[in-house]
Amino acid sequence: MENYSFLFYVFCFIVVITIGKIFVMPIKKIIKLIINSILGIVLINVINIVGSNYGFHLGINWWTVLASGILGIPGVVLVVVLKLFL
Repeated sequence: MENYSFLFYVFCFIVVITIGKIFVMPIKKIIKLIINSILGIVLINVINIVGSNYGFHLGINWWTVLASGILGIPGVVLVVVLKLFL
């Protein structure tokens, strides 16, 4: 009986660790997405402040926030390039 209870505890520990990893990984990705989105909005605002002298403006909408959130600074550069060419 002693061996079975030990195996049961080991199994429960492995299950708890596995479930913990399943829930922690998406949370890390969501936090990274939020941080990238905030940095992207700040960078877009800086571009808007500097670009106002030259008649350049980027709107803050779901597409620009999503591009900057997923890609980070390269996403903001992508939005700027698309704005220039389109």
